[in-house]
Amino acid sequence: MLKGGYFRKQQEREDRAVIWKGYGFPICCLSSYESKSVIKGTESSRYFHWKLNLCVILLILVFMVPFYIGYFVVSNIRLLHRQKLLFACVLWLTFMYFFWKLGDPFPILSPKHGILSIEQLISRVGVIGVTLMALLSGFGAVNCPYTYMSYFLRNVTDADILALERRLLQTMDMIISKKKRIAVAHRTMFQRGEVHNKPTGFWGMIKSVTTSVAGSENLSLIQQEVDALEELSRQLFLETADLHATKERIEYSKTFQGKYFNFLGYFFSIYCVWKIFMATINIVFDRVGKTDPVTRGIEITVNYLGIQFDVKFWSQHISFILVGIIIVTSIRGLLITLTKFFYAISSSKSSNVIVLLLAQIMGMYFVSSVLLIRMSMPLEYRTIITEVLGELQFNFYHRWFDVIFLVSALSSILFLYLAHKQAPEKHMAL
Repeated sequence: MLKGGYFRKQQEREDRAVIWKGYGFPICCLSSYESKSVIKGTESSRYFHWKLNLCVILLILVFMVPFYIGYFVVSNIRLLHRQKLLFACVLWLTFMYFFWKLGDPFPILSPKHGILSIEQLISRVGVIGVTLMALLSGFGAVNCPYTYMSYFLRNVTDADILALERRLLQTMDMIISKKKRIAVAHRTMFQRGEVHNKPTGFWGMIKSVTTSVAGSENLSLIQQEVDALEELSRQLFLETADLHATKERIEYSKTFQGKYFNFLGYFFSIYCVWKIFMATINIVFDRVGKTDPVTRGIEITVNYLGIQFDVKFWSQHISFILVGIIIVTSIRGLLITLTKFFYAISSSKSSNVIVLLLAQIMGMYFVSSVLLIRMSMPLEYRTIITEVLGELQFNFYHRWFDVIFLVSALSSILFLYLAHKQAPEKHMAL
């Protein structure tokens, strides 16, 4: 009966966490639809629903979800069970203090905004979300071509795999042999009575001590060798699994689908270089684009070819299609990345906290995506978003994104270069 009550309480806690995540996700999706004017209605009604959704999202992100995260963290600490509500409030107030102080070093607001204005919350949520987006985008822009392109695959043959497997089997045989020696030594000592029947007399005690010390030293030396061999066997096993995975990727790259992804890898590598170059230019010359990339590209094409083309009509539709693709792919990438990370660290006690953290990150990601996608939209829709979000320093967010993206991309290049360079050296050493 007590067990049933405990599980009911546990289920109620998990339900509350899922409910807050369930509220946040559709509201964020609704805001994304409204930002693209998918939902039809008068301009005033869209503006009202925009504001309403934005207020609800901020209420959830700044007040509700952080409080429940603190509540579940305190609930997992037995010493604080009796006053968990009080300590949850303390954690929430601590979060609010650092959240508010986050806006001090950044020029994110117009001076005329009051302390209780909605822009105060949006600006701070935007800093966190844009930082997250830039980190993921920088790593993804580098990791995607590295993963897709067959150029970065090591040349692995069946002979390499067989040699490493033979080395692994030899190491396992040595471990088994030495463990047998340890077991036989313990058995011999037991049969001789060195464990239970210790000899009497002065010389017998001296002989017993010297013999047991020498035997224990030999056994400890053998045990150290076993520990070293077990560590080597683990490394050999991981290297063998890595070689098998690389061999499978080589075979997969020869298929039609593998060649398609290889082509995508080259395309994304060009995109990565272009993105890093443009981010560097934007940082050095302190510039932010005034025209969305689609309109600018169509204008250059029309002027170069000298053809009649409705730039305004087609740029609007193509921009919305690309914005939709960007939103879908970025959200999918975010969810896949966070799911893998949280799955690796999750446990029965931390499941509620992880669900709420995922909801918090997703909400901030959505708000920040609206801030950044604003520049990819035609001017009239860009003005609508500006009216809804308020007079924020939008140029700061684009420059901040470029800085974090550049740092993330260059760090990812360095990390993957060292990992790629170390892999064949490790294989040859083994």
